[in-house]
Amino acid sequence: MDLNLSGKTALVIASSQGLGYAIAERLVTEGTNVMISGRDEEKLKEKARELESRGLGKVAFQKTDITKIEDIKQLVSKTIEVFGSLQLLINNAGGPPAGSFEELTDDDWQNSFELNLLSYVRVIREALPFLKQQGGKILNIASSSIKEPIPGLILSNTFRTGIVGLSKTLASEFAPHNILINTIAPGRIATDRVKHLDQINAEKQGVDIEKVELTMKAAIPLKRYGTPEEFANVAAFLLSDANTYMTGSSFLVDGGMIKAI
Repeated sequence: MDLNLSGKTALVIASSQGLGYAIAERLVTEGTNVMISGRDEEKLKEKARELESRGLGKVAFQKTDITKIEDIKQLVSKTIEVFGSLQLLINNAGGPPAGSFEELTDDDWQNSFELNLLSYVRVIREALPFLKQQGGKILNIASSSIKEPIPGLILSNTFRTGIVGLSKTLASEFAPHNILINTIAPGRIATDRVKHLDQINAEKQGVDIEKVELTMKAAIPLKRYGTPEEFANVAAFLLSDANTYMTGSSFLVDGGMIKAI
């Protein structure tokens, strides 16, 4: 299937590693020009070189702290300066800290709000004038917690569901401009973030991390964690011209783990 992504420009937030990087890599192989971003400039340089060596699209990078509005403005401006247009926006952010309600402080809540929800709002606001010019796609990365709260991750459970409300609302507002916006929610994908959460659970239970992983995999119908590449394949489809009539929806990539309908 020709996804018709060649020659388009994508801005991928938090893309020096994990799911963001996997999406950037998948798009580059389709010939998409990609702007990657993150807080570590040296890592971004390295990843930009890796991406350009593997794909057909051009790659640029910008050091960005997405909790800072000026950094976001500079990121979008740099994207237009380098590539001249913007058709695809992928919102992403590192997961908030684990913890129970009684353990978390006001600072924890405020920081997670700014990182995991307000940053999406701000990036969309800055990118919108350029997306309006030709129409385009916005893909917001959330978590399987949008369907089933994850114990010990109340911050994620709260702000990730906010992303769904944002996407659903904007689907109607942006439709006249031919902009489709969807949410994609990973389950247990083999990333550093998931490994970190498994380690936390192992320490709480007083067991080896391997036991936690085996327990988690047993609860997944496919009996394994997904790969970042599998997640990125779904993202590429939603961002492509193969998707012309799905907007305001949420898509789980979880191996059947979530039992909710």
